[in-house]
Amino acid sequence: MKPIKIGICGLGTVGGGTFNVLKRNQDLIAQRVGRPIEVAQIAMRRPNPCCDTSGVSVTEDVFAVADNPEVDILVELIGGCDTAKSLVSRAISSGKHVVTANKALIAVHGNELLTEASKQKVQVAFEAAVAGGIPVIKALREGLAANKVHTVAGIINGTGNFILTAMEKKGSSFADVLSEAQALGYAEADPTFDVEGIDAAHKLTILASIAFGIPLQFEQTYTEGISGITSEDIQYAHELGYRIKHLGIARARKEGIELRVHPTLIPEKRLLANVDGVMNAVLIDTDAVGPTLFYGAGAGAEPTASAVIADIIDIARAIELPSHMPALGYQRPVSDDLTVLPMDETETAFYLRMSAADHPGVMTQITRILSEEGINIEALIQKEVLEGEQFAAIIMLTHKVKERAVNCAIKVIEALDDVNGQVVKIRMDHLDHCNN
Repeated sequence: MKPIKIGICGLGTVGGGTFNVLKRNQDLIAQRVGRPIEVAQIAMRRPNPCCDTSGVSVTEDVFAVADNPEVDILVELIGGCDTAKSLVSRAISSGKHVVTANKALIAVHGNELLTEASKQKVQVAFEAAVAGGIPVIKALREGLAANKVHTVAGIINGTGNFILTAMEKKGSSFADVLSEAQALGYAEADPTFDVEGIDAAHKLTILASIAFGIPLQFEQTYTEGISGITSEDIQYAHELGYRIKHLGIARARKEGIELRVHPTLIPEKRLLANVDGVMNAVLIDTDAVGPTLFYGAGAGAEPTASAVIADIIDIARAIELPSHMPALGYQRPVSDDLTVLPMDETETAFYLRMSAADHPGVMTQITRILSEEGINIEALIQKEVLEGEQFAAIIMLTHKVKERAVNCAIKVIEALDDVNGQVVKIRMDHLDHCNN
């Protein structure tokens, strides 16, 4: 049968992996699709030494691929937003289907691009944009389509998870472990997107849209990084039976959707708490199935290529036997009234650490301030005053409370003469069944 022809834009790590897996498994893929899939053209700035592209048309102009009438599916793997958006929009206008691994593109411009694609009756697929080789988008959009989703919570950035794992196991500082991660190639020279949670926020935005039927709203996603986490906080959390992970959490409440990325204390017995190193994992809690956990490689050439090619296969099958799966899983929006809650309205438990003078009455003042804001203490540790020091470390775990109340209490506590410096605040989540 006539092959389905694809054009790959970008032959870097993921593009090279995609090309090689397509070539290596071409017979198997053809059997699964019902016809061959052929790479008709590649756009790249420089050759990839891991790829033998002989016999394939090569160009430096990505837009030439979008304009190529032989290409049925354009695979966008150049990254970034501006050029990628123009490229994808042009491909859609040319009547081409698109597969992308670009989470920033979908999170920021997805609403516009998916509307364009719907008008042109083509598909934009992006399984590889979230959690690399883990098929979490397909599971959420298709496998769990009968379920009402309560919570999606995940470790969706391997760099941040590597750093927190190494800090815990070695007792090292954030700066030291970041340098190690950069030397190993796990972190970029500019690690801002990874360590400050921006990359995870892009991915969480996509997952939340699929889970709850809301528009993609990256600008509404609360984002907090891990650069302020200390080895002391990791140790204190361990003493209390918790581990600190950098989580993306999307949770449905009656008032709206919580959409947030931040360091989180989770009980060390939870499976998610034991996902270490560069691995990713996503917990999905639903009404019919309950909690399910998806674990695997969240990055890398061939794991991500696996997800890219899965999308190519899906589109190729649809070309053969036309059908349409909505990109975000909904034919119509669930509700125009379902909004993303401001961070002040979110509800979690909290880990609080402060440095306070060690004399009578100080603890009474602190607990009174917390009580006035309706904050109940679940656990408390007061450390010995070190020799030569005047202040002792106090660590508290609170019950669940609105963020606004904790922020108000912290402001008053930090103003006390007997409290030294700022109060460290890290959110906690037991990841229990949530249906409120």
